[in-house]
Amino acid sequence: MRNGNARRKTVQHTIITSDAEIDRAIERARKVRAQPLVAEVEYKPGAGLDLLILKLTDGRRHVIPREELQGLQSAPKDQIALVEIVGGGTGLHWPSLDVDFYVPGLLRGIYGTKKWMAEIGRSGGSVTSAAKKRAARVNGLKGGRPRQKVVAAGD
Repeated sequence: MRNGNARRKTVQHTIITSDAEIDRAIERARKVRAQPLVAEVEYKPGAGLDLLILKLTDGRRHVIPREELQGLQSAPKDQIALVEIVGGGTGLHWPSLDVDFYVPGLLRGIYGTKKWMAEIGRSGGSVTSAAKKRAARVNGLKGGRPRQKVVAAGD
């Protein structure tokens, strides 16, 4: 160090992208553009079930129970209502909650991480209802679940 001034070296990096990588990126962008985007989001809080309604550019609506969305299950209703559409309709963002969702993923039923989705599946299987109870009784009268046939390796 001389006279209190530090000397800094500037390092330049060269990033090389192949034509094939560029072509794949363009193709992925075309696929995203071909998918419906979100034009409007409506949040409908309810007594037993809160719903997030995605109004898509192709005219369809996609309804998601708020409780199934990771990061929104215990959030205050006034903060959930403050959702922004980002990325030209490819994403949803809740600034006060720091929660984001990719719309094509939501349309495929991806509401969180793999661990989160597995937990939703487990809780769905453990739900009890009058209809489920009746069905179990009817199956019990028939002898329970049917036995699975074991297929031999040569058949």
